Amino acid sequence: MSLDLIKINKELRKETPKNIVKWASSQADKAIVTTNFRPYEATLIHACVNVFPSIPVIWCDSGYNTDATYKHAETLISDLSLNIFLYVPQQSAAHRNIVMGGIPDIDSDLHAIFTDQVKLEPFKRAIKEHQPNLWFTNLRKGQTQFRDTLDIVSQSGDGIIKVSPFFHWTDEDLDIYLKDHGLPNENDYYDPTKVHGNRECGLHTQ
Repeated sequence: MSLDLIKINKELRKETPKNIVKWASSQADKAIVTTNFRPYEATLIHACVNVFPSIPVIWCDSGYNTDATYKHAETLISDLSLNIFLYVPQQSAAHRNIVMGGIPDIDSDLHAIFTDQVKLEPFKRAIKEHQPNLWFTNLRKGQTQFRDTLDIVSQSGDGIIKVSPFFHWTDEDLDIYLKDHGLPNENDYYDPTKVHGNRECGLHTQ
């Protein structure tokens, strides 16, 4: 599907996240939303399930999340009745820690292998099984240099429409959304594939 992204994004910047999700629902019929239950993920999930109550929620769990993140995930799964699909690495964290000597440093040659094992391979497996043509994600402007080149709507290399309803929202805007909808947040989050918040892990550069 070919989209006039410049025109579409200009028009959608005036819309609420809920209306953006509704617009996206008219463009494609096999939607997923991905989450890692990091800070502010509750906003995206809430906006999506209000339009798609049974939308597949794809969680690629690296196995290295904090206790707080796992508790936060269980709370949202229960409170929002999420249709969750869990994807985990094919090798356990304990086994990998022995083979790699723990989480490889970002400058190590092993880090790319580590990232593929704990994030990219499980995600590719999820995409292969669900074969979506619409992907909701919580990318936001200002997170990384690469993400600053995107907008609310983009398309992946394989043609999947990627929609980030909160792309132009600030943390302060999201705090208000969480409060208005009685949603929890979680800030004790760690991504072993990125280490630094302004790094890309490769998931969104496909």
